[in-house]
Amino acid sequence: MSNILLLEDDLSLINGLSFAFKKQGFELNIARTLKEAEELWTDGKYDLLVLDVSLPDGSGFEFCKRVRLTSKVPIIFLTASDEETSIIMGLDIGGDDYITKPFRPRELIARIGTALRKFGCSPSAFEMCGLYVDTSSSVVKKDGKEVFLSALEYRLLLVFINNPKIILTRDRLLDELWDAAGEFVNNNTLTVYIKRLREKIESDPANPQIILTVRGTGYRLGGRYVSE
Repeated sequence: MSNILLLEDDLSLINGLSFAFKKQGFELNIARTLKEAEELWTDGKYDLLVLDVSLPDGSGFEFCKRVRLTSKVPIIFLTASDEETSIIMGLDIGGDDYITKPFRPRELIARIGTALRKFGCSPSAFEMCGLYVDTSSSVVKKDGKEVFLSALEYRLLLVFINNPKIILTRDRLLDELWDAAGEFVNNNTLTVYIKRLREKIESDPANPQIILTVRGTGYRLGGRYVSE
């Protein structure tokens, strides 16, 4: 479960993002000022930072500079449209991405997922029930034989591998597939991809052991696994 620090002073935005983050299984700490963020910050405590640029006591850029003295944690800036030109400075001082207000929470969730994958918050190798996945080379094998997955099937599998201890809601999975495809993916499409993926990686797709259905909620990764 990823731990995120949100530095933002807009209460309505905080409430909306808190709901969206917790729905996706993220742990969230909130700071409304630079002072509060500095009190919460400890290197290694967070997997990602979301920083507003304009704050009551300064700028998210200032906090980014402080963090970059000791940490390479991914940083995403939130910026108003009239501040967008200044975001170049934010990227130059160590920011990894930015999103312009107003934005949809699912777009930020997708950006967060991309940043976490990019910065290696996932195992490099995975084994379960005869399935072997080498994420560094994107090789997938079942009982020693290579399995060929489409881009979306592979992305879907990675979501489960990267979140082995939580139940993944259909909304969370839809967000991930939407990000990969660059287009809207609906519930029917998700059902089809789950079915196709099971047919390729399960020994008995009718009785899955790797991708389990949690009735009324979503899906989760199966029992024991090995990761490196």
